[in-house]
Amino acid sequence: MTTTPQKIGFIGLGIMGAPMAGHLARAGHSMFVYTLGRIPNEIAESTATICANAKEVAAAADLVFVMVPDTPDVDAALFADYGVASGLSTGKTVIDMSSISPIATKAFAKRINALGCDYLDAPVSGGEVGAKNATLSIMVGGPQTVFERVRPLFELMGKNITLVGENGAGQTAKVANQIIVALNIEAVAEALLFAAKAGADPARVRQALMGGFAASKILEVHGERMIKRTFNPGFRIALHQKDLNLALSSARELGVPLPNTATAQALFNACVAHGGEGWDHSAMICALEKLANFEIAT
Repeated sequence: MTTTPQKIGFIGLGIMGAPMAGHLARAGHSMFVYTLGRIPNEIAESTATICANAKEVAAAADLVFVMVPDTPDVDAALFADYGVASGLSTGKTVIDMSSISPIATKAFAKRINALGCDYLDAPVSGGEVGAKNATLSIMVGGPQTVFERVRPLFELMGKNITLVGENGAGQTAKVANQIIVALNIEAVAEALLFAAKAGADPARVRQALMGGFAASKILEVHGERMIKRTFNPGFRIALHQKDLNLALSSARELGVPLPNTATAQALFNACVAHGGEGWDHSAMICALEKLANFEIAT
C-alpha cells in the first residue's frame, strides 16, 4: 500500500463513488473531485477540493478516477466540453471504474492514449456495502505496468483485485459477473417461491440451504431481502438492466446465445413495468410472484 501522497481526481460521487473517494482521501491523498448534483457530506467535510468541472479535476490531478452510471456518462465525463480529456497533460492516468460497454472502453482508451496518457478500465463488484467497507472486487483491463502503479490505490477500495487483460477485459469480466449475479438471483427467487407455494416456510428453507451445496452470497443476502421484502436500493434494477443490455448486445455481436440472461432481463423488465425501476435487484422475485399469483411473504 502506498505511503506517498498523490494528487488524485475523482469524478462521480454517487452511492458507490462517494465512499470510494472517501477511502482515498482518508489515506492522505490530495483529492480533487467533481460530481453532478450535490456533493455528499462525507466528501464536503473532507479535505477534498471541489472542482467546477471534470477539466479542472484532470488539470489538478495526476490520476483521475471516473465512477458514473453508464457508457454515455463516461463518454461525456471524458470527452465533452470541459471533460477530462481537455484537462489532461502527458503522463497522466485515467481509471474508469464505471460498468460500461467493453467495445466503447477500447475506443475510449485509444483516445486517451493518443493524448500521451494511460488508461485502465476497472469496474467493480460488491455494491454499496463493498464500497463502504473497501471490500470491492476490482476487475482491471490495461497494461501490466500501469496496473502495478495504480494497484496500491485499488487496495484502498477493494480486496480482490485482478488484472484480467488489456483494455476492455475488465469490462468484459464485469459483464460476466452481472450475468452470474442475475441468474443466481433468478434461481434463488424461483426456489423460494416454489418452496413457499408448496407450503414450506421460505425463511427456514433458506436457512437449511445455507448449510448445503446451494449456499451462496446471493442466497444469503438477496434471499433474506426477498423474504423480508426489503427492496430499497441496494443495487437498482435499472442499473442491472443496463448491464444485461451490455451482455445481450455484446453476445449478439459475438454470436453467443444467452437464453437465461434474456429471461432474467425479461423479469427485470416486468418489475419496471410495475414501477420497480428503483427497487433493489432482489425484487426480481416480484415478477415471478405475479406470474404465480402468490407472494412468498405475507
